[in-house]
Amino acid sequence: MAGRGRPSPPAGREPELVPLDFDEALTLSDSETQSMDWSKSFGHLTVMGAEALEALAIKEDGVYVDATLGGGGHSRLILQRLGAKGRLIAVDQDPEPRAWAEEGWGRGEGRLTVKAGNFENLPELLAEEGILKVDGILADLGLSSRQLARRGRGFSWTCDEPLDMRLDPDGPLSAWEVVNRYPEKELADLIWRYGEERASRKLARAIVRQRPIDTTDQLAALAAKVLYRPGPPPRIHPATRTFMALRIAVNRELEVLENFLAQAPALLKTGGRLVAISFHSLEDRLVKEAFRRKDDNGDSPWRPIYKKPLTAAEEEVSVNPRSRSAKLRAAERTAP
Repeated sequence: MAGRGRPSPPAGREPELVPLDFDEALTLSDSETQSMDWSKSFGHLTVMGAEALEALAIKEDGVYVDATLGGGGHSRLILQRLGAKGRLIAVDQDPEPRAWAEEGWGRGEGRLTVKAGNFENLPELLAEEGILKVDGILADLGLSSRQLARRGRGFSWTCDEPLDMRLDPDGPLSAWEVVNRYPEKELADLIWRYGEERASRKLARAIVRQRPIDTTDQLAALAAKVLYRPGPPPRIHPATRTFMALRIAVNRELEVLENFLAQAPALLKTGGRLVAISFHSLEDRLVKEAFRRKDDNGDSPWRPIYKKPLTAAEEEVSVNPRSRSAKLRAAERTAP
């Protein structure tokens, strides 16, 4: 299906991920190494850790939320700043990061509570712990490198595997269902809305004609064929925007983020801070608009900490190129 003279998906395959070593994680978590080095054990580099800590302005006895636990790099940095009476609630819908924390680096850490769920449901998750308001919330909205590389999840075209893309393995909707069952117009609209793919209608038409499409290789090859343009190779693979759009749709990422941002003011104490790290313009736009929104009286629950978003330092980008697209915004909860 690679398509006569058209660019096909890269021949190289991601290396097999190293199985998680929980005992090694526990040993490393006791050391004073930087979180960026430590989180390599999970197969993911923490993004803008120092900037996130500064923006949170952590109090030693405060209660904080890491709304997207992932490899635990940000959580570990927060715990290093908390005193004996501080507390951290870490949330993730993916079972692997939760196990990495509970059985690995966070084993025996009494100040850490790991919760299964989506940060869209943060009010309920906090209520289960008897918590109404917190001193700070951190949300790193990026997909972890381990999730992208892990076999069987269908996030990347570099591995030939079933179309899935669910962050929660038990989620109700998979990418296969979107690709193979959505009407052509609805499919085209979501590829345009979430992936900003200009040729979304042409691609959706080709997908419908090609059905069934069962694997990431099939979809990537079709996108490469349909979106082919003569000339120098494109900067990114032709399937990049389509895969991003499908992942966002499958996991309701923008809807979840909007709900979270609407709930956040009620979850923070006066003076508490929300820090969000986004990785594409759709997410960043929602965060920016939420921090600027005012009610009918001209009042806002937020006081932005920075006039413009912070970006990763050149040194970090040189070590972790994926941090190049990160934008950090932060705001403080004003008095109700």
